[in-house]
Amino acid sequence: MASLKEVKGRISSINGTLKITSAMKMVASAKLHKAQGDIESMLPYERRLHHMLTNFLSSGQSVESPFIVKRDVRKIAIVVFASNSSLCGGFNANVIRHLQETVAEYAKTIGKENILVYPVGRKVADAVKKMGFAPMGDYQHMSGKPNYQEASGLAAELINRYLADEVQEIILLYNHFKSTSSQVLVKEAYLPLDLEAEQKAGAAQEGRQKGQMEADYIIEPSAERVMQELLPKVLRLKIYTVLLDSAAAEHAARTMAMQIATDNANDLLQELTLLYNKSRQQAITNELLDIVGGTMA
Repeated sequence: MASLKEVKGRISSINGTLKITSAMKMVASAKLHKAQGDIESMLPYERRLHHMLTNFLSSGQSVESPFIVKRDVRKIAIVVFASNSSLCGGFNANVIRHLQETVAEYAKTIGKENILVYPVGRKVADAVKKMGFAPMGDYQHMSGKPNYQEASGLAAELINRYLADEVQEIILLYNHFKSTSSQVLVKEAYLPLDLEAEQKAGAAQEGRQKGQMEADYIIEPSAERVMQELLPKVLRLKIYTVLLDSAAAEHAARTMAMQIATDNANDLLQELTLLYNKSRQQAITNELLDIVGGTMA
């Protein structure tokens, strides 16, 4: 059995850790509240705008756009979102594992050298280097504080590479914020736009079959001008929305991790306090027995 001094030292140490995890939980919870409000305000707008755009493109309008043309994939770009810091449970580990699986899948067909990785967040940037890739830029600062201008810059970089045929496919990997206790890994096509998948999603959402989705648009000044202006804006907004989504998922994961750590610390404190009281009682009993034994002698 551990000595009273050792048990008391462990109790003091855990009390200190408990204060830290409790404070971190409160900070993460406050950040989550703000991030949750941001993503819940932005996500329905972005999804509806994206759905309207793809529905318009598939409605029979005579509009040609390079963003909807599927090409033979020779080179792809993967944009992966994680965090700059740890202590958020499996948030980063899950994304990194998902990235490794995606890279292994595409390496079989086009080769590892034809995969470009854009890491957003320090943790995933470090993992990308360990995997043998050279990160396509430094986007660590975007993870902590999502900013539309910086997200727009990243989107412009991706769009320009796609239009120049430097890459034929772009994929987004991130954690989607579903609830405080649940974050869902998402692998999503960014370019080219998947009109068929969007039609199916829209039909399921509106309770209609794909063949029943009809669109009747009056377009001013022209369909080409609308697409020229609208498509880049939608693609830029998508990157910003994913940034907000990933940030909310990160704060939710950290809140839950710190809550679990706090609960575990409280449980351990109860066990150690009980052990300390038993040890102290045993020590007092032994001293009394020694006194009684000495008196009888």
